[in-house]
Amino acid sequence: MTSALLSCAGGGLGDALVASVVARALHQRFDTVDALALPAHADLLARVPDIDRVIEDDGGSEAELVRTIAQRHYDAAVVTWATPRNARVPVAARIPVRVGQARRLYSFRFTKRVVVRSEVGDVTSHWSDILLDYARALDCDTDDPRYRFVPTRDDERDAGAALIASGISDGFLIVNPCNAIAPQRPSWPLGGWAALIDALRRQYAVPVAITGSPADVPIVDALASMVAPDGPAVVSLAGKFGIGAFGALAQRARAFVGITTGSMHVAAAVDCPTVGIFPFQTDFPDRWAPLSPASAVVRPSYPCHRGDTKERCRDYACVAGLDVTRILAAAQTIA
Repeated sequence: MTSALLSCAGGGLGDALVASVVARALHQRFDTVDALALPAHADLLARVPDIDRVIEDDGGSEAELVRTIAQRHYDAAVVTWATPRNARVPVAARIPVRVGQARRLYSFRFTKRVVVRSEVGDVTSHWSDILLDYARALDCDTDDPRYRFVPTRDDERDAGAALIASGISDGFLIVNPCNAIAPQRPSWPLGGWAALIDALRRQYAVPVAITGSPADVPIVDALASMVAPDGPAVVSLAGKFGIGAFGALAQRARAFVGITTGSMHVAAAVDCPTVGIFPFQTDFPDRWAPLSPASAVVRPSYPCHRGDTKERCRDYACVAGLDVTRILAAAQTIA
């Protein structure tokens, strides 16, 4: 039995899910492929069929983590989220073949070094294909670069219970208005999202479920209260279940429409028709587009202030003034 470790402990949910495509490629050569991940990503990766086991790195004792990994006697490690710690651990665990990022001070710890294409000017390749370069360093590849996510029966039960409690049934739309930055800002513009929800209700005549993380609850609840009371229902489901139940919810939805974030990728992974909204000029729609049989991307159109990023924007005017017409046109192509 041969085994490999995919070290992807870092980033957000979307980073972890996209990295899981590397595990599929590694299965060409290795009987088992485990993932080393952050605790916040464990539930997500546990539902990825290309990953056999998830080992959590909570940032605690490095020696204890090394012992845990060494006991598995991995033949190779692929480090897609490179940090000094993630580079040291496979060496200390005596994993003989170690693939990781080139051009870093700690790159000497890897036996095979990969130059990340985005660092040398590539702005059009999808991140899944860029990460597959790590697997290709071991002569592994896949002709199916889509990530996978399979909700459990408990997930399906929890999603069904949330729908019953909210009074809506299958065929609804999901709108996700928040990225990871939103709850950290003093305010997050809601007028554009409210206009979009009203327009979607007029176009599809179905209920809308607004989703988000537990941190997003105040924003989502405020948004739900802004929408006109007439017409199909609008309900806040933010913070009411975990990522598994969200995936099950997306399976029952007519479409997902939302800002680029991890939930967008999960919706795409369960084959929910997905519209990814990329409002910032510093976004990379080609790199982070949802990988779904039915997906569409709404590219940045608002002229951002010079030097703005989503982390440092002064007013989030592109979010306040969402281009509802373009988003509706994108939705019409898939749902």
